[in-house]
Amino acid sequence: MEKKLSVVVSCYNEELALRQFYAETSKVLKSLSWDYELIFVNDGSQDGSIEILKELASGDEKVKVVDFSRNFGHEAAMIAGMDYSSGDGIVCMDADLQHPPECLPGIIAKLDEGYDVINMVRTKNESAGWFKNFAGAAFYRLINILSDVKFEPNASDFFAVSKKAAKVLKTNYREKVRFLRGYVQNIGFRRTTIEYEARNRVAGESKYSIKKLITFSMNTIMCFSNLPLKLGIYAGGFAGVLGIIMMIYTIWSWAEVGTPSGYATTIVLICFMFAILFLIVGIIGNYIAILFAELKDRPIYIVGETKNFPDEKE
Repeated sequence: MEKKLSVVVSCYNEELALRQFYAETSKVLKSLSWDYELIFVNDGSQDGSIEILKELASGDEKVKVVDFSRNFGHEAAMIAGMDYSSGDGIVCMDADLQHPPECLPGIIAKLDEGYDVINMVRTKNESAGWFKNFAGAAFYRLINILSDVKFEPNASDFFAVSKKAAKVLKTNYREKVRFLRGYVQNIGFRRTTIEYEARNRVAGESKYSIKKLITFSMNTIMCFSNLPLKLGIYAGGFAGVLGIIMMIYTIWSWAEVGTPSGYATTIVLICFMFAILFLIVGIIGNYIAILFAELKDRPIYIVGETKNFPDEKE
């Protein structure tokens, strides 16, 4: 039986890029030895993306569309695409062509070799700018220090998994606050990497602001590490040592110069310790927020309509 590749594409306000993405990607997919399906997940776009996707689906039965009822985020879109996929291998990529379709034959070759997880490692991304490149590298260094799971530096949302690996992700990794590329590296199985250079974005701009990236990074760290929760223990030990030093200093000052003044020192120490206290309370609050989101157990995404799927998916 001919094998099938499911290509999952997350779309949010990508009307200027979709036709070019479809043209380039379809050309590559048609040259492969595997059959394929091209699953576009419209993540609540506010532009004309859904109209273009419906047009593409009407002209090509291999194009399938999952349209969210509202914006649920890039991670939810990738999970939805995996849920709706039927291929022996699944590739997740973005619609802006920064993830080169030319990499697909290499991915197929690795799947044919028996690999279950293929991490696409970005070697260059000039369009991101120096700050995002620096922040990305620093994030991976930090998460590898804090977490027991060791992540591939510069791994991106461009990755591929076998049907076996996808089943694990679809069944067991259903957190509401998630880091899918981290889960891909965490599930085990036979794994390999392919390096690529990110292309320039064909249209539009990045949907991740600095604020969103910071929030995303914090959630990721809390999903994979409980070390921040232990900061209270370390801060308490540090405060104890600092208190002993200040007590010794106060006794020495009293013996040498009489009544110690120390007003400014006391104020500085109080402000410093309160800053540490509030930081720890904030960290605990973020963990509680993640727990609260999981306990509410609201859906990761809601589908408004689909196109070109079997009746049972409609």
